[in-house]
Amino acid sequence: MFFPHTLRMKLKEFIIKKMDIKDLDEVLSIANSSSLNPWSRNMFIEEILNPLSHCFVIQFEGQLDHCPPVGFICFRNIVEESELLNICIYPKYQQLGIAKELMKFYIEFCRQGKIKKFYLEVSASNHPAIHLYRLFSYQTIGVREKFYQGRFDAFLMRKED
Repeated sequence: MFFPHTLRMKLKEFIIKKMDIKDLDEVLSIANSSSLNPWSRNMFIEEILNPLSHCFVIQFEGQLDHCPPVGFICFRNIVEESELLNICIYPKYQQLGIAKELMKFYIEFCRQGKIKKFYLEVSASNHPAIHLYRLFSYQTIGVREKFYQGRFDAFLMRKED
């Protein structure tokens, strides 16, 4: 089953749907509150419009019209490879399993598209994120020195199916 752009997938008490331009104010707020290197509005717009990219938001079920997104995920698929570009959860909603739901969704979406290899970069100091990725069988395959803001190292991680 392939997930179309109009996807509204029910996962426990969450709804995951395709990110829309109208979501960007809230998405930017999430990114700015949670990320070491937050994306700009234009970066999100470029990914939303890129035919190889996929951006989704997650919000609580039953409040689709009232509750703004509490997190998002953006990734790019090319042939049999996927790169996780950005995943973020509002700080007050972290540690509730929302990022795990997004990762499950991401991997299933990619598997439906016949993706075999998954890549990402993560700050070497972001221990919760590294733990999350390892739960999904990602392994560190390299270090990009001073990757973030020219000061912070990043781990390059890969998962193969």
